[in-house]
Amino acid sequence: MNRVGVLTGGGDCSGLNPAIRAIVRTAARANWEVLGFLRGWKGLLQNETRPIGADGIDDLIARGGTVLGTSRTNPYKEKDGATRIQRVLETNHLNALIAIGGEDTLGVAAKLFEELKIPIVGVPKTIDNDLDATDFTIGFYSAVQIVTDSIDQLKTTAESHDRVMIVEIMGRHAGWLATYGGIAGGADVILVPEFPMTLTQICEAVELCRKRGKRYAIIAVAEGAKVIAENGHEIAEQSHEAVDAFDHVSLGGIGEVLRDLIKGKTGWDTRSTALGHVQRGGSPAAFDRILGTAYGVRAMELVLKGEFGKMPAHWQGQLTAVPLKAAVGKLKTLSPALYDLAKGFFG
Repeated sequence: MNRVGVLTGGGDCSGLNPAIRAIVRTAARANWEVLGFLRGWKGLLQNETRPIGADGIDDLIARGGTVLGTSRTNPYKEKDGATRIQRVLETNHLNALIAIGGEDTLGVAAKLFEELKIPIVGVPKTIDNDLDATDFTIGFYSAVQIVTDSIDQLKTTAESHDRVMIVEIMGRHAGWLATYGGIAGGADVILVPEFPMTLTQICEAVELCRKRGKRYAIIAVAEGAKVIAENGHEIAEQSHEAVDAFDHVSLGGIGEVLRDLIKGKTGWDTRSTALGHVQRGGSPAAFDRILGTAYGVRAMELVLKGEFGKMPAHWQGQLTAVPLKAAVGKLKTLSPALYDLAKGFFG
């Protein structure tokens, strides 16, 4: 019997389990077996597996996280990592591998296909929505809903205390999550990595809220946002040490820095809340249940057709397939048009 392996790598998000469910159901209809690798590339390197059958997986449609577990393991940082992967696939008699992940996980997948011709298909997921060659990634809309709901809840306490409330949102290099969530939540300022704002501009927007009689202000800030101080230097708070196998530094704390600066400049009581990993958790939103299902089915269809080195994508309203190398060649950053829409409601 033909067999396909499945793994989920990188940060978890809502919508991964619906994708796994769809892969298994589609594989079963084609009389293929599915072997799950635990904890992403780490489990594949160590040959940690879990067979996944079609029985008992229906409830995965509503379950957050990933039943396979995940990690930020980079096989190319491990001794003979690529050849070890090839050996494990052969040991388990796998005809193909489906890797579900973001820029890093799919970057490894693309490299394995290009260099070793490993029969691999990708599935795009990331709450940052910054993978190129697709409009939407699994996990994005669920995270947007969490950001929106969080801003709604913070508004009541901000208004009760006449405060500026800063909401720190995930987004290392791209501001899709902060912008979508900020627009939906009615934020008065949205700060993102792609379009720097000065501290003066931010404070002017806050003061405009007060001038038009508003008792509070909400600032949505992506963790990687670029804010320029009066001396022209960038305001940032982050570790400069590599913290994972893909050489990413740990971001976070920009909200706390801005809190003190805005309070000092405007005199308005200012507080900061970092949403953190709550943005990754919980049951998937309806859109991610559908998207995860569609991507899972399409990924398995690519395997059945022998169309490797590709991933399903949502492009201009259509479900299609694109080369993995097109998705990981560069990050998809926030569009100027969307940010211009957001700016129309600043202050």
